[in-house]
Amino acid sequence: MSTVLESAPTSDRVAAGQDESARRVAIICSKGSLDMAYPGLIMANAARMMGMEAMIFFTFWGMDIVTAAKVDRLHAGMLGNPSSPMPHSIMGLPGMEALATKMMKKKMEELDIPDVRELLETLDDAGAELYACKLAMEMFDLDDMDLIPQVKGSLSAMDFWEKTAGAQIVFI
Repeated sequence: MSTVLESAPTSDRVAAGQDESARRVAIICSKGSLDMAYPGLIMANAARMMGMEAMIFFTFWGMDIVTAAKVDRLHAGMLGNPSSPMPHSIMGLPGMEALATKMMKKKMEELDIPDVRELLETLDDAGAELYACKLAMEMFDLDDMDLIPQVKGSLSAMDFWEKTAGAQIVFI
């Protein structure tokens, strides 16, 4: 079984007297590349496994993660990434992004890490709340039918702040 889906020990938190039922996290996913989809999804999954409430808000290019026509075709964003092991002049060549994406997907499969769609389904099944950004939906001419079924709806920026009062906010 994948390390992404394994349960974490809670003895340290319980011993410290933390009330886990009151812990909440809201993760903002603003980028839609394959390498930027996983951090937010994995963090939300870890929060749910620890008994925390988790919400993910997808905005701007992060909408690609929950757009039904795009979720299965996300690419690794290597060009312009200062941590890329390849020189930028090579990453700009035709086919290099596809190669990097294929290599990343292969490594994820070897590590038994679910693909993005499966991880979104797992999060929904675990009780995480997934929301789209209302403004981004308008900007990209999307409606609810364009999104994966796990998205509960769209929120404005003010709705987001109201819904996440008291939560830890993580921006990715």
